[in-house]
Parts: sequence; C-alpha cells; structure tokens
Amino acid sequence: PLWGFSEIADEIHESDIIPFDDPVLLWSQSIASPGLDRFFVVMSELGFLWFLVPANLVLVAGLAWAGRTRHSVFAAVALGGSALLNLAAKLVFSRERPALWESIIEETSWSFPSGHAMGAMSFAVVVALLSRHTRLFVPAAMLGFGFAVLVSYSRVYLGVHYPSDILAGWAAASAWVVGCYGFAFGPRRLRAFAHERRG
Repeated sequence: PLWGFSEIADEIHESDIIPFDDPVLLWSQSIASPGLDRFFVVMSELGFLWFLVPANLVLVAGLAWAGRTRHSVFAAVALGGSALLNLAAKLVFSRERPALWESIIEETSWSFPSGHAMGAMSFAVVVALLSRHTRLFVPAAMLGFGFAVLVSYSRVYLGVHYPSDILAGWAAASAWVVGCYGFAFGPRRLRAFAHERRG
C-alpha cells in the first residue's frame, strides 16, 4: 500500500496526468440516471455524517465499555489518525477537484486523497482486523469492504474525486491501520511467542 500511495503521490506532485482518471470519470457520467444519482448521494452521505462518523464513535466506545481497552485505543488511533493524515495530505498536495461536469453536490476542500475513501477503508480494515479470529470475520470483512467500495465509487460517480484520489486513499488507509495494529498488538504477540518457546 505504501508503494502504491507513493507512486500516485509522485505523479500528483509532478502534476502528471494519470491515464485512467478522465476515462473512468467520463464513463461514470455516461451511466448517470436519476435513480443512480439518488443512490450514490445517499452512499456518499453514509460515508461521512450519516453513518461512518457515528459508527467510529460507537465502535471505540463499545470496545472501551466492554473492557477491551487496548482494542479501543487501537481503533481510536487508527480511525482518528487516518482522518488527520487525510487533512494533512490534502494541504500538502492541494489538488483541485475534477471539473468535467457540474456535480449535483458541492465540495470545497482539496481532492487528494479522498477523505471518504480513506475513512471508509480505515473503518473496514479496523473491523476486519478486530474480528479476524472470530466467526464474524468473513461477513464483517465482506460488509466492510463492500461498503468502502460503494462509498468510494460514489465520489467518482458524483464527479468530485478522481479515481486516483480513491486508490491513494485506500492505500494510505490500509498502510496506516495495519501499522497501528502491528504497533498495538505485535509486541504482545512476540512476547507470548518468546514465552512459549522458552517453555
């Protein structure tokens, strides 16, 4: 993921044209319909205030209430840190949003990387990692990643993000969350492994 993000970021920094950006946007605009407009506006809103932000808060608070302090701190740092990283990256790259057509929603912040894509993918990876040793792993992962794809594509369909913004957001979110997980749980697992070896 870090390599993928760095490759896209380098193209953006050099102001190079990414070949697949405009074709994917134009194809998305070509399939537009009133029904799809309504669906993807809803998905876009679910990817922020309507669902994702409350879900993040509920997840962190629920883990804390259940006494899983380490898991709660991991989720809080992974999800909150992802949002802060996104804000910082937007300021660093200052990429203008697409303007191939007039979107039905209004966005005023910078385009790269997509905050919706980073937020949705961060949530999906957090949920997948927290459930990886349980019977809920497969359905949780499928729902989480499916949600992330729909939220992310909604931003392309609505014409407010380039596909490369989405891919960079996914890459950055995945690298950040997995790094947080390794920092939070890796040392403990290594100590347990060493103890078993000595035993």
